[in-house]
Amino acid sequence: MLQLFGNAIGQVVAISILVGAGLPALFAFGVRALAVGAGGAAEVTGEAGKPAMKIVAWLCFALVLAVIAVGLAIIISSGFGYKVSFEHVFPTFIKK
Repeated sequence: MLQLFGNAIGQVVAISILVGAGLPALFAFGVRALAVGAGGAAEVTGEAGKPAMKIVAWLCFALVLAVIAVGLAIIISSGFGYKVSFEHVFPTFIKK
């Protein structure tokens, strides 16, 4: 029983670190990439902007929004008596 408890605690800690620190770090990287993409006054060196970094920034923002949307879907679906299944690539709602 103690081993099951330890495994559950380990899973909770891993997910909380990933979501609690990983998403804000990814968002901060996106903001930094957006500044590098803009160049000029947004950067200390005053170099020209790098358009590829703008794409990287928007991909970071899209990933953060996708994770938030999936988290909200899991929370809201459980309130309506559904569960979210990831058997296929896209999450689907299944009646409990």
